[in-house]
Parts: sequence; structure tokens; C-alpha cells
Amino acid sequence: MANKIKLKRYMIISTVIFIVFLGVFAGINIYEYYIYNTNYNKKISDVIASVQERYPEVSDKEIIDILNSDTSDDIFFAKYGIDIYEDSAVLVNKTAHERFLLLNIICLTVFGIMLMLIFLIFNARKDREIRNITRYIEEINRKNYTLHIDEISEDELSILKNEIYKTTVMLKESADNSLNDKKNLKKSLEDISHQLKTPITSILVILDNLIEEPDMEVSQREEFIRDIKRETSNINFLVQSILKLSKFDADTIKFIKEERYLKDIIKRACHNVSTLCDLKNISFNISGDENAQVICDFRWQTEAVTNIIKNCIEHSKEGSSIDISYKENNVYSLISIRDYGDGISNEELPHIFERFYKGENSSKDSVGIGLALAKTIIEEDKGSINVSSDKTGTLFVIKYFKL
Repeated sequence: MANKIKLKRYMIISTVIFIVFLGVFAGINIYEYYIYNTNYNKKISDVIASVQERYPEVSDKEIIDILNSDTSDDIFFAKYGIDIYEDSAVLVNKTAHERFLLLNIICLTVFGIMLMLIFLIFNARKDREIRNITRYIEEINRKNYTLHIDEISEDELSILKNEIYKTTVMLKESADNSLNDKKNLKKSLEDISHQLKTPITSILVILDNLIEEPDMEVSQREEFIRDIKRETSNINFLVQSILKLSKFDADTIKFIKEERYLKDIIKRACHNVSTLCDLKNISFNISGDENAQVICDFRWQTEAVTNIIKNCIEHSKEGSSIDISYKENNVYSLISIRDYGDGISNEELPHIFERFYKGENSSKDSVGIGLALAKTIIEEDKGSINVSSDKTGTLFVIKYFKL
């Protein structure tokens, strides 16, 4: 806006100068005509007075008729070398003409200089803006993204300047995101290394025992082999989960959206954890609207619900049950999952969806990635997950919004 006001000011000044020039030029021409007319009238008056003095019989009417006649005779002036079309018979008019011609030239020169000054001032400002823009670009090339453009303008250069500022902001955000990504990658690698270190160390220790004791009892050897299988399964689960999360982070997973019944998702998820339920003698209490549906990717949402139910099983007491209910309304579809375990403390509750976070009641085989993966999957399908807990158990509520 500031630059637009300046441009408007330059236009007003130029217009005022042009109007003043026209006024001065018109005044000079009017005055010039007045001087010419006065000089001619004076000389003609002197001629008429001389004629009437010598020839009294010539009447005023005859003289007026001669002055107003359309005919002309240039023979008289030709005798004295005066061309009535190019020269002035009244010498004082010739001198006045030269003065007025010089005055007009001076006025035109002054007007031209003033317009040139206005142009140079405006052009100098443009050059200054271009230098500023060049400096901004040079600073950006030096990765200096702390530039600020305070002007809010509407001319071409200012619009360009503002667009460069927007680009600068985007580049800064990109640089910050890149730095954050590097930090997150470093942290993730540290977490992954920590998670893999324990099972790998355990496997190496068991293998050393097997190698060093070839005569080990069969029962002990079988137990060690089962331990190796368990640790290998944990590593495989961890690697698979990390790969899935990496695909989500890289935005390479394309969800296949389709309308599916909530009961089918829950049924498949419960089937996936049936073995764990049998080990701890845990039963399911499932209730809900049979016709409740959700638009989602069936495979991924089944995995998300499976991870949540698996977490509930791990924290449930043996012989207890897990309540699962589901419904649908005009705003969202809902799945509610409740266990009757020891619950989650208020200090741990905000962190349970963080990657590699393990609560104090987590099992030794837990890697702390299942709930993080579940939350990522649910949010990819425009859903949300909330958790509440007390000493009687934990409640997970999943909502899939109908956007």
C-alpha cells in the first residue's frame, strides 16, 4: 500500500506540473497576442492620423473599410524588401516575437527537466527496490532465512518482494523441518538400536551357552531354543512395525477406502489375538449395532484395532474379560474397548501413544510400538483415539468422523 501511495503521489505531482505548464504556456501566448495586437494598433493609428492630416477628404468609413478588406497588396512592402508572409512590417513585433520564442523555449525546458527529475526519482526508487530484492536473494542463497519485509504494497516490485518473502518463509520451514527430521531420525535410530540390543544380546548369550555346553540336557536346550524363537519373533515384530511406521512417515501407503461393517473389523481383530486370550483365559463381551459401518481401509484398521486389543490383553488379569462395543451416528462411527487390568497412571497416560514408550506395567516382550502404530493408522483414516484409565482398568475410544 505504501508504494501504491508513492506512485499515486508521483502521478499527482506530474499532473499538477503539466497543468501549471499548460496554464503558463497559455498565459504567455495570450500575452504575446496582446503585445502584437497593441503594437499593430498603435502603428495603424499613427498611419491613419498621418493620412487624415494630409488627405482630409478621406473619410473614416473609407479607412475602416480598407482595414477590414480581405484584399491585400504586397507590392508596397516588396519595394522595401519586406515579405508580409515571413517578415513583420512592425519591427517592435519582431523583437517581441524573439523574446516570446525564447520564453517558450525556457518554459518547455523547465517542464522537461521537472518531468525528468520526477522520472529519475521514481526510477531511483525502483533501482533501490531491485537492489534490496537482489540482496534478499543473496542472503537466501547463504541460507539466511531471518529476513523480514514490513511493507505491504501493491506495485509490481513490491508484489515480487512479498512473493520472495513467502518463498523465504517456506524455505525456512523446509530447513527447520529437515533439521527436525534429522533429529527425529537420530532419535528413532537410537530407539531402534536400544530395542534391538536387548533381544540380540539375549540370543547371543543363549547361543554361547549352547556352543560351550554340547552335553546340555535336552530340556534345557529346548528351553533355550524356545527363548531364541521368542526373541527372534520380537525382533521380527519390531522390524515389521518400524517398516510400517516408516511407510506412514514417508506417505507411501495408499489407503483403499471402502464401506465396511464395524463388527467385521472387530471380529477379525479378536481372531488375531485369540491365542493370547487362550493363554490368559480372557473372554470378550461384544455388543453393538449390527448395521454400524465405517468408510476405511479394512486391513489397516483391523491391524490398528488388533494392536489396541492386544495391549488390553497384556494388561488384563488372568480370567478377566474385555468389553467391546460399537455404534454409528450422523457424526461418527465409534468403537469402545475396555479392559479390567491395573490401569495406567496419570503420569504415563499422555505418553502411551509415543513410539517405543513402555509403561511400568508393560510385559517384558513389549516394544512400545503397537499403540503408536494404531494411532497413526486411525488418524490416517480421519479418526481419533482417546484413552482414560483408573485402578479398575483402561478404556480406549476410537471415533471415525464422517467428514
